[in-house]
Amino acid sequence: MEKLRQAGGPELTVGRPRVSYRETVGRGVAGVVFRHVKQDGGAGQFAHLVLDVEPWSQGEFAFASTVVGGRVPAEYVRAVEAGCRDALADGPLGGHPVTGLRVVLTDGATHPKDSSELAFRTAGRLGLREALRRCAMVLLEPVAEVTVTVPQEAVGAVLGDLAARRGRVTGQAVRSGTAVVSATVPLAELFGYATRLRSRTQGRGRFSTRAAGYAPAPAER
Repeated sequence: MEKLRQAGGPELTVGRPRVSYRETVGRGVAGVVFRHVKQDGGAGQFAHLVLDVEPWSQGEFAFASTVVGGRVPAEYVRAVEAGCRDALADGPLGGHPVTGLRVVLTDGATHPKDSSELAFRTAGRLGLREALRRCAMVLLEPVAEVTVTVPQEAVGAVLGDLAARRGRVTGQAVRSGTAVVSATVPLAELFGYATRLRSRTQGRGRFSTRAAGYAPAPAER
């Protein structure tokens, strides 16, 4: 950036890197009724849905239908699922992708002329968005597994710095005067860590990281 400035290059706007947050369902809802009706002079649209939404720990998203009696034809059920997947792109907390939920279509109704796959896909998208607004949502932040190798005399300073970064120490070992500390740390707190570690260990510390999934973020975030 400094070289660009000295060379009379373009003016730069810089800031902290961003991390990719997610949203998930902490407490679900049942029996959310959504009716999509559109009449604009041409072909109308009609779709009636009843949805249950619940947390799902076995994957990112699951969909099921318990509708009986042919109240919602199979092709419309598939359209509802597609609409629900569309709704996962932006959650109600801040427009982050939504993960870790199960949606069950429990009932519905059609219109002999105005129902279509498009109408039910639209209803699935808008209906799930409405359901998510009624759920207790949880913001998730990416976390990383960090392994820090430092001289033994610097362990105290390193542990204190990790705690200040909301890190959770998961292991600690000493080998021939060198300490190895393992911790889980939110990715957002690791920006600038290399510089801080060098300053706290007189340049003798090193660390490595790897992605470790997502964890609930503090409420103030």
